[in-house]
Order: sequence, then structure tokens, then C-alpha cells
Amino acid sequence: MKTKFFSYLILVLIVIGMNSCSKSSSYVPVSNNPGGGTTPGANEVWMQNTAFNPSTKTIMAGTKITWINKDASTHDVTSATGAFPASPSMGQGATFSYTFATAGTYNYSCTFHQGMNGTIIVQ
Repeated sequence: MKTKFFSYLILVLIVIGMNSCSKSSSYVPVSNNPGGGTTPGANEVWMQNTAFNPSTKTIMAGTKITWINKDASTHDVTSATGAFPASPSMGQGATFSYTFATAGTYNYSCTFHQGMNGTIIVQ
């Protein structure tokens, strides 16, 4: 009787141990951008380490830029002059896109983090 009990107990502990090792709710891939990789794609700006990466990007008119939040912190994208619509508050992994149709210099920032600024230069 004791042998069956201990065998059952060992089996239960093994199953519990396997379940706890096989799942992780806090894992976030290094790169969750659509094209993969560990650096922003040609038409991407990452919000990472409380900064825009790259902080300045030069593009041609008609190019769509996608901002991707790689931080655990909430960010947004807000035009300094209202030249393009502000993004909603963005949690980790969220994206916001805008197509820049007109040449010019577009400064923007994150309203949650003073000093988190970026510039899109459209040619």
C-alpha cells in the first residue's frame, strides 16, 4: 500500500514539475516585428529603452511608417504640430502606422516620457 502511494506521489510531482517548466507567461520574443530581425525594418520605428529607434528617419513621400512598441512601458506617437494624427496609448507589441504624403520635417514625441522625441524627414 505504501509503495502505491509513493509511486502515485512521485508521478504527481513529475507531472507538476513538467507543467511548470513548459509554460512561461512572461516570455516576449526579442523581435516581434512582422519581418523578424533584431533591428527596425526599413519603414519601422521602434519604441525601445524609452527612445525612438531610429530617432530620425528620412523617407520618400508616400511611404508608410509603422511605430512598434518594444518596451514594457506604454508609449504613444504625437506630432509636435498636429501634422498627423496622434496614436492611441500603445502597450508592448502594439503598432501605429501613418503614410506621409507631403514633403517636410515632422517632429513627434511620446507624451508619457519627456525627452522621447523623433523626426521623420519626407523628401
